[in-house]
Amino acid sequence: MERVALFPGSFDPFTLGHEDIVRRGLSLFDKIVVSVGHNSKKRRYIPIETMLGHIQQTFQGENRIEVITYDELTAELAKQYQANYLLRGLRNTTDFEYENSISQVNRYLNTQLETVFLITSPAYAHINSSIIREVHRYGGDVNAFLPYEL
Repeated sequence: MERVALFPGSFDPFTLGHEDIVRRGLSLFDKIVVSVGHNSKKRRYIPIETMLGHIQQTFQGENRIEVITYDELTAELAKQYQANYLLRGLRNTTDFEYENSISQVNRYLNTQLETVFLITSPAYAHINSSIIREVHRYGGDVNAFLPYEL
């Protein structure tokens, strides 16, 4: 059976840290579906279609990575893609507390779904999408943190 993982997130923006998790995840999974979700608690800074294009460009030529948008429960999306895994990156203990709660709910909603956590590579542990948005909003250059130009 093919090992399919979803890598869900708002990715506003998608960073070098996100790219690193996906590329490292390819050693664990046969296919990774980068799933750009609509977060009801967040107002997007970068339009979702723009971000979708940037992520597709980042993984151009890699046939084991698919990039989609979605607006539903992640646990339900996993069923549609026959994904039994969620791939998530952890920078610190704060991320773990948040991601652990989400993984428990996803497992309740879809008992076939396992969450796999990868620790962020040290070179990217300081990168945070919220900080990048704020720096960019005020005219700072954020391209050193992204796999594309913003």
